[in-house]
Amino acid sequence: VCGDRDIILCIPVLCLSPSRCSFCDCRPVEQLPTITAQSPSSLIAFPFDESFPMTCEAKGNPEPEYRWTKNGQEFDPSLDPRLMKEENSGTFVIPNNGNLTEYQGTYRCYASNKLGTAISKEIEFIVPHVPKFPKETLDPVVVEEGQAFVLQCDPPKGIPPLQIYWMTINLQHIEQDERVSMGLNGDLYFSHAVEKDSRRDYCCFAAFPRIRTIVQKTAMSVVVKTSRSNAILERRPSLLTPSGVKSETRLVKGEDLKWECIAEGFPTPQVEWVKMGHQLPVKAKLENHGKLMIVPRVDREDGGKYMCKAKNALGEAVHYFTLMVEEPPEWVAEPESQLGMIGSDVVIKCSAGGTPRPTITWRVNGEPLQGQSVTSLKVFDDTIVLHNAKASDSAVYQCEASNKHGTLLSNANIMIMNLAPMILTKEGEDYSAVEGKGAMMHCSVFSSPPSTIIWSKDDSPESVEGPRFSVHDNGSLEIYGTAKDDAGQYTCLAKNTEGSSAVDAALYVKDPTRIVAAQEDQRILIGAAAQLSCLVEYDKSFSNDFELLWEKDDMAIGLNHTENSRYFVENGVLQILNVSHGDQGVYTCVARTPVDRDAASSRLTVLDVPDAPQYLVLSEHKSKSVKLKWIPGDDHNSSTTEFIIEYEESQWEPGNWKELLRVPGNHNQAVPKLHGHVDYRFRVSAVNAVGRGPPGEPTERYKPPPAAPDKNPDNIKIEGHLPHEMDINWEPLLPIEHNGPGLEYKVSYRRQDEEDWKEDVVKRHSFVVKNTPTFVPYEIKIQARNHQGWGPEPRIVTGYSGEDFPSAAPDDVAVEVVNGSVVKVSWTRVHKDKLHGHLGGYRVNWWRLRSLVNSKKSHGDKRSLAFPGDRDHGTVPGLTPFSEYSLIVMTFNGRGNGPGSHPLTFKTPNPVFRVTDAQRHTVSLLWAPPSEPNGILTGYLLEYQLINDTEEVGPLQPVNISNPNTTKWTLRDLEPVSKYKLYLRSCTMVGCGPTVSEECTTTLETSDVHGGVSTQGWFIGLMCAIALLTLIVLIACFVNRNKGGKYSAVKEKEDLHPDVESQGMNDDTFCEYSDNDEKPLKGSQHSLSREIKAGDSEDSLVDYGDEDVQFNEDGSFIGEYAGRKERKRASAEIKATIQTPA
Repeated sequence: VCGDRDIILCIPVLCLSPSRCSFCDCRPVEQLPTITAQSPSSLIAFPFDESFPMTCEAKGNPEPEYRWTKNGQEFDPSLDPRLMKEENSGTFVIPNNGNLTEYQGTYRCYASNKLGTAISKEIEFIVPHVPKFPKETLDPVVVEEGQAFVLQCDPPKGIPPLQIYWMTINLQHIEQDERVSMGLNGDLYFSHAVEKDSRRDYCCFAAFPRIRTIVQKTAMSVVVKTSRSNAILERRPSLLTPSGVKSETRLVKGEDLKWECIAEGFPTPQVEWVKMGHQLPVKAKLENHGKLMIVPRVDREDGGKYMCKAKNALGEAVHYFTLMVEEPPEWVAEPESQLGMIGSDVVIKCSAGGTPRPTITWRVNGEPLQGQSVTSLKVFDDTIVLHNAKASDSAVYQCEASNKHGTLLSNANIMIMNLAPMILTKEGEDYSAVEGKGAMMHCSVFSSPPSTIIWSKDDSPESVEGPRFSVHDNGSLEIYGTAKDDAGQYTCLAKNTEGSSAVDAALYVKDPTRIVAAQEDQRILIGAAAQLSCLVEYDKSFSNDFELLWEKDDMAIGLNHTENSRYFVENGVLQILNVSHGDQGVYTCVARTPVDRDAASSRLTVLDVPDAPQYLVLSEHKSKSVKLKWIPGDDHNSSTTEFIIEYEESQWEPGNWKELLRVPGNHNQAVPKLHGHVDYRFRVSAVNAVGRGPPGEPTERYKPPPAAPDKNPDNIKIEGHLPHEMDINWEPLLPIEHNGPGLEYKVSYRRQDEEDWKEDVVKRHSFVVKNTPTFVPYEIKIQARNHQGWGPEPRIVTGYSGEDFPSAAPDDVAVEVVNGSVVKVSWTRVHKDKLHGHLGGYRVNWWRLRSLVNSKKSHGDKRSLAFPGDRDHGTVPGLTPFSEYSLIVMTFNGRGNGPGSHPLTFKTPNPVFRVTDAQRHTVSLLWAPPSEPNGILTGYLLEYQLINDTEEVGPLQPVNISNPNTTKWTLRDLEPVSKYKLYLRSCTMVGCGPTVSEECTTTLETSDVHGGVSTQGWFIGLMCAIALLTLIVLIACFVNRNKGGKYSAVKEKEDLHPDVESQGMNDDTFCEYSDNDEKPLKGSQHSLSREIKAGDSEDSLVDYGDEDVQFNEDGSFIGEYAGRKERKRASAEIKATIQTPA
């Protein structure tokens, strides 16, 4: 039968064995009965169950009829009104009301139709009685002290398992040990009696869990008589159980073996177990103080001879056991249902193994074979042969194999008939296959004799052939390595001597489902979010049937789209939020269509800090060390790199854990060094690449004994704050380094040129030596001690006594001007005899005298800069350009500054104003903002005028620049080959400041000139004329000066080109600022004069000591506009070089 409905039946040939039936043709054909459901071989009527079904269900056509036997006699359930019968079923139900004992017995069900009869296994219905101990009066057990005795339980019979307990009347368990123990039969054995065994309430309780019942035996009394000598006589062992010298046990394979040896004697005997000639089975275990040996699930190898031996100092007693392992019946060849042709020979084989060997019994339609007259049937032990079988030989043949351990029953449906082919596979089935994989098209045929199956394609008369095509015995066509060309219409033709039949099927070849990009293995931190991707290609005809599933450790992941869900899938990507340890595992992406699937797996490894180490114990306690040992915790997939051992002490900082030691991650023990007289407690934590894990549980406290100090003070400092004193300070020992009470320090000191030490003992960590010479070297050592003794020999430290102020100033102080804001200062070092202490360095003090813009004196605040170390130069930044300064240099030590050098006066040059490019009609200018704007800068006033070498000058042209951030400008529409005077002033809301000026000459246009200008004839002639004119003018001036006269033209020239000496600096760079006294030329407007003030300050920066560093005007390390360097000696003025007029 295929399917679960009895009314849908297959052709009997294919459905003789239902598990092999694949395709059904639902036709009402005749079928032998087959038992489909039955009750277990034992059915126990537990008192708490409402009813007890005796199940018997069968299939067949015509519909089977049922009958029952009880204890081998006919039993009709329908005749008993108390039994409930089900329609169209052999099942009846025994209700749990009234006396069930009358239903106890062995039942068997028979299901029959006109073709034959099937029978069920025997079903034993057991009605358990309520177990009870008999009511009895028990005499006290009187025994001499030292003698053995036994309290018998004799539990009532009941449904196993049986559990026995010995307790007092107050339900307190009787204590069992090597002397007192309970046997497998429930008796309580005493190896020898002692006085405390006397009591009146020994109770045996028997428990039957399956029927939920516990019964109690009458309490027993024991009286132990003590001997007058109060001494128990020793005696050799003898066995209380088992009796005799040897015994034999037969067990069914798979049962548990339980043997016991309980001995009496004094002293209490010890029991040993051995297997003769072999080792005890590995799975054997000893219980009940070695008196009970259990071998679970015995098999053939466990069989053999065993011995138990009970012995004490006086002798021994032995018992020999023999174990024989037997087996219930087991099928070797179970009879199979068959379809045979009329006139053929049918062989039915039935073979079973077991120990003892099973007995084979044959039945036909439930009746013993011996009572039937079948001429064509012959029985050969475990085989039946139907010779020249006829249709009337069709029946249900039963084979029963049994021994004392059980029974096997098998029904074989034998059908004898001839039939033309009947194809059971549906017409027009559609099959889908995957390219490159196999395809299977079915053609299930029912016929007798068997049919020949031929497959053809696309109406071709030829059968499909080749190594890729195979027709199986059941008619199915299998195609290996399917190709696109294999798609098409196929026909299955079945024929035998009785006729033929055909059926069509269609094959479609699909593209394979393939995961083209699978997720690689991931390692992710706990609490982070993980993403697992899966990119799939599949046949687009399955767009509506394609599924992408995710599994974890071969279990489907339930995607819960609630707020608390941590799993989300979007576009084939599995997202796991807040990853935990439980998320670790192998994740599989499963791409599935109706015809194939593909899968790819990746491992997600969750990383976390290590778990806390466990079971930290202390051992090997010594005066200055202890051994710590622990079991590492889980490292959570990141190897432990180290363990951190911490300690906490209870005296100075209780509750404050401090690190004591670190050990490599492959160690699980350490021996840290300890200090004496400290009440320690330890704990350990582990570290891996993720981080440090939590600490484990702390140990108990351990306090080493007091000891002398292990070390002396560190960081000894010798200072002299006063000329005739020496201060000695040191870092005191930590409290745990005291190693005991009474800590103090011995201070020893002496001059370096002396031999004798002077000593003082103090408890503080400082000491002052009085009346010392100034700055003299001393040797000092400090040693710790406590009540237990002195620390190790201290090391000697050298220091100096108190310092005094230096008594000399540096000589040969000189200044080199770098630019308008930076100068270099040099000096000659002070001799060490004049320092009177450790040289701290040199200090430069300077102050601004006046601004050179308006010559107004400005006594600025004094500023200072220290240059530590032994050096002879330094760089002073942050000066105000175009100013006059004074400076002094002094040395300093730990006591303070020495006398200053003679003041040195110097001047700083002007800021930058220059021409960057000059063309035929344009001039490009660049300048720096004023260093002292004296307010908010609003812009600049740029003026220019033509000043060719003539007596006349051009008008002054103003350019107002309103953007204060502008620092460059281009003048346009200028005359070619002309000389211009340029003026620049910075402006605020009040007005514009002093003027700075520059001169430039525009160039000649060269765009229309072919070749170099110097090669053109007109240019050479022009230059010659200019040179001649200049020579004439110079001669005239010279003549006039010799006469003592002065031309106005020359005077105007002096206005245009004033003497550089009056500017305070020379102009040897291209387009530098002019002096502040310069006035505009004729026709120009007068400029405003404004005093520039500088803010003075004092600092002690030491970052300007490098000689080659250059600074720009604002003191930054650029040096872009550095001017000419000037140098003067001490007390000398810095003067500009005078230009000689041409």
